[in-house]
Amino acid sequence: MRDPYSVLGVPRSVSEKDLKSAYRKLAKANHPDQNRSDPKAQQKFAEISAAYDFLTDKDKKAAFDRGEIDADGNPKFAGFNGGGMGGGARRGAGASAAGGFSAEDILKEFMSGFGGAQARGGRGGGFDPFGGAGSGGFSQGFAGGARQPQAKGEDTQATIAVSLEDAHRGGSVPLRLPNNKVVNVKLPDKVEDGQQIRLKGQGQVSPWGGEPGDTIVTVKFERHPKFRRDGADLRVDVPITLYEAVLGGKVRVPTLDGSAELTLPPNINTAKALRLKGKGLHGNGDLYASLKIVLPENGDPDLESLMRFWRDQKPYKVRD
Repeated sequence: MRDPYSVLGVPRSVSEKDLKSAYRKLAKANHPDQNRSDPKAQQKFAEISAAYDFLTDKDKKAAFDRGEIDADGNPKFAGFNGGGMGGGARRGAGASAAGGFSAEDILKEFMSGFGGAQARGGRGGGFDPFGGAGSGGFSQGFAGGARQPQAKGEDTQATIAVSLEDAHRGGSVPLRLPNNKVVNVKLPDKVEDGQQIRLKGQGQVSPWGGEPGDTIVTVKFERHPKFRRDGADLRVDVPITLYEAVLGGKVRVPTLDGSAELTLPPNINTAKALRLKGKGLHGNGDLYASLKIVLPENGDPDLESLMRFWRDQKPYKVRD
């Protein structure tokens, strides 16, 4: 990942309030639903979310500001100074240009004294600490040649934005990981908002040669332009004409599986929502259609005349 401060366009001294404000502004402007023609919209949105997650983790932010880790959360190693290894390590060819030692240099320096013993023991070619079992290397130098388990890399955190349609249908959703790699995340069956998915081996690389860590992905449902979620139930507004409300009829209603037909009884009261059973999220909930009467644009003289007749000749009460 790029510098998270640069991704969000904020200074290092940014407050929590300003950080949140910057994230919301960028997330709204780069949301995939608002940029359907941009094939990189999902990647931009994922990078913005990853940067925000990184900077809201106080431990990671502090370590990054101190220069201890990079933007991917990987540790930065500054090497050892000349007094490393308890003062027993020799300066010379093994020292780095900065006067320190790399991990490989230190191991070679530490094990160099075994080279003569190996030669005297009948093995030619000296001792190679990184040559493997075949060269009498480091793997044979301890515990009778048994390889010691190496420390695993650290796990990383990521957030993935999932539309209600993708959550309902399942399948895979692209995600840019903190290390800038893009992977397809397989959504579990009937995935829930806030559910976590473990991506094996997609975390930080182990600096000690062990297995990489995992990435823990948190699912966040995107806000839908039509549906409002109430647990497994969904709610949607459906506009109807005045004559449909009075005379009844059939109207098309959007669902996560496509449109469905809804029958309106005559003289329908729009104060109550009509239920479509089993048309909610994952089929576990229902869909509630709230009817909204929409009058003709710019008015209509005949309708106005009829309403005046009703008001004067056939008034009725709807309020106390």
